[in-house]
Amino acid sequence: MFLKSLSLINYKNFDSQIFEFDSKINCFVGPNGVGKTNTLDAIYHLSFGKGYFNPISTQNIMHGEEFFVIEGEFEKFNREEKIVCSLKKGLKKIIKRNGKAYERLSDHIGLLPLVIISPADRDLIIEGSETRRKFIDGVISQSDKDYLKTLIKYNKVLAQRNSLLKYFVVNHKFDASALSVYDEQLHNFGSEIFEKRLEFIETFIPIFKEQYATISGGNEDVTISYDSKLLEDDLLSLLAKNVEKDRILQYSSVGIHKDDLNFEIAGYPIKKFGSQGQQKSFLIALKFAQFHFIKEQAKTTPILLLDDIFDKLDEKRVEQIVGMVDNENFGQIFISDTHAERTEEIVKNIHQSYKIFKL
Repeated sequence: MFLKSLSLINYKNFDSQIFEFDSKINCFVGPNGVGKTNTLDAIYHLSFGKGYFNPISTQNIMHGEEFFVIEGEFEKFNREEKIVCSLKKGLKKIIKRNGKAYERLSDHIGLLPLVIISPADRDLIIEGSETRRKFIDGVISQSDKDYLKTLIKYNKVLAQRNSLLKYFVVNHKFDASALSVYDEQLHNFGSEIFEKRLEFIETFIPIFKEQYATISGGNEDVTISYDSKLLEDDLLSLLAKNVEKDRILQYSSVGIHKDDLNFEIAGYPIKKFGSQGQQKSFLIALKFAQFHFIKEQAKTTPILLLDDIFDKLDEKRVEQIVGMVDNENFGQIFISDTHAERTEEIVKNIHQSYKIFKL
């Protein structure tokens, strides 16, 4: 699968722009602020229906304009896929596939698998558990539509249960039977999500470890573990045990919406004990593992976006990454960089066709 062309109208700093891409490597070079990352974000937008760097869609409309349009022509399994994403202020975003609008955005997820590696990925290490849950949910959802549907249902029921808990406090009443209806649904949806997350982690960890060893060139012991209360008890029991706590807090304190991933090096949290180089290697290995997992599950090669990562890595790690993408396992790659000469030197060492766009 690859992106043949991209058209932007009023998207961030582009009033009107058309790109025709190489099927292998495409580089956007130029000083900061010219739109390199914005171009990658537009490609991400076509895959996920929202931006990676700013998911608030109205803020992606060019200043002073009322709408934006992103249009991409892809080739997948020797068939053309034309995707148009448009938004007008005050109206709902529209995503069309081959001229037909989606009723639900979730139906589009997974059609165009994509992985992005960016300096913003550091949030996976330094931010709270929600960021890591989004990562695991995003990876699984690209190849499992049922997972995404179940997750949406779970979050809807969770919001309803939380609203009921608030209603009880405001009205000085409590109805255990009304709450139990939501508990049963959360248990059913949550248990299904929990099992799929466990299955994912079991498959993902060996892939991740292999990628880290290649990037770091060393024998450091890194691992990922899944942290969930459901490892101790089923969700229905957990909800029952915490009902008094939930009544006081006015929200659901247990469930798969509280799960986390532990990132460790030599048995210690990488956030506290990993060097900057180790943390960078960990994150890039995480994303390359995501790439290989999705490729295997989706039976197609994801598009890979590399946003400004060569500027943040030492020469040895750059060489390792270049070596990794210089094989038949990778398909189309998009690179953004501030140094045109460095970029060209790097892509020349990848024995693939390429295009360089100076912005």
